[in-house]
Amino acid sequence: MMVEGGKISPGIVEIQTTNHRGFTPEEVAERCLSKLLSVSDTAPPAIKEQANAYKDHMRAVLVFYMKEAVKSDRTTVYNALCDAGQKDLAELIRRL
Repeated sequence: MMVEGGKISPGIVEIQTTNHRGFTPEEVAERCLSKLLSVSDTAPPAIKEQANAYKDHMRAVLVFYMKEAVKSDRTTVYNALCDAGQKDLAELIRRL
C-alpha cells in the first residue's frame, strides 16, 4: 500500500517466477533496475537517451557484482561443507 497526502491507496504488485531454477544475476539486475530507475516517455529525447545509457551502465555493474556475490557464497558453502567433512559434496558445489 502507498500513502499519499494521508490517503491510503493500493500499490502495484508484481510477481515473477521461474521454472525449476532460481533467478539469474541478469534477471535480478533487471528487477533491481526497475525499482531504481525509470525514464518518462515524455522526457526530451536527449534526456531519455542519457538516462537509458546510464541504466545500461548500471545493469552491467549490477550483473558483475551479483556474479561476484554468487561466487563468494559458493566459496562459503564449499568451506562449510569441507569443515563438516563433506569433501565430495563440497567439490560438487565448487564445480557449479
